[in-house]
Amino acid sequence: MPVEVLPCFKGGEKELSLQSFDDGKNKIMHGILIPGASIGLHRHDTDSEILFVLSGQGTLLDDGKTCHIVHGQCAYCPSGHEHSLINTTEDTDLEYYAVVAR
Repeated sequence: MPVEVLPCFKGGEKELSLQSFDDGKNKIMHGILIPGASIGLHRHDTDSEILFVLSGQGTLLDDGKTCHIVHGQCAYCPSGHEHSLINTTEDTDLEYYAVVAR
């Protein structure tokens, strides 16, 4: 899959490097947030998302709550909820897989 570099993804900071596959029912993504980059806060109105951190660490915003997330951890954003992911480190990429189920 080709790598797309997406600046200010969903209103976030800096850029997201993303590989994705979408069959119309599910979307599978491999993403990398460079230090200081983020995915903007967004709502999943008609789908849900599972996110698994492969390496690095950062902050997850989940319906107004903030939590620290590190490699090996998983997060779930059900339909009707909102979230954001932020790489809060100064020198390490945050790498993850995500699945959006429709």
